[in-house]
Amino acid sequence: ICCTSAEGMGSRLPSAEVQQIIEDERKARGITPRQISDEEIVGRLVFSMVNEGAKILEEGIALRASDIDMVYLTGYGFPLFRGGPMFHADTTGLAKVVALMKDYQKNPNDDTAFWEPAPLLAKLAAEGKTFN
Repeated sequence: ICCTSAEGMGSRLPSAEVQQIIEDERKARGITPRQISDEEIVGRLVFSMVNEGAKILEEGIALRASDIDMVYLTGYGFPLFRGGPMFHADTTGLAKVVALMKDYQKNPNDDTAFWEPAPLLAKLAAEGKTFN
């Protein structure tokens, strides 16, 4: 959505100028726009938290995955129905989480190192285990 604020109206209007800037940048970088599903948006947001959570478990900063979940649920407003990022990953299945992260790595416009599964996450997924 490419918008500018309508002066004095508090609403947004489409902006041809902003749209052109975006299209020019896409062309310069060789980026083809694509539809992104709600599921992928949630996955990219939550699985990045899960990966960082796995790293802090490995480092001994957090004792349990449920401790990480409690921080997100009570301190950051993570949706209660998801039970926290680590619980969400467990219910999704860690093998699926790792597989999706590997898919994100394949996007040439993405940061492949960012999506490298933490060793603990990869190990648990390979063993068919969960965080909890």
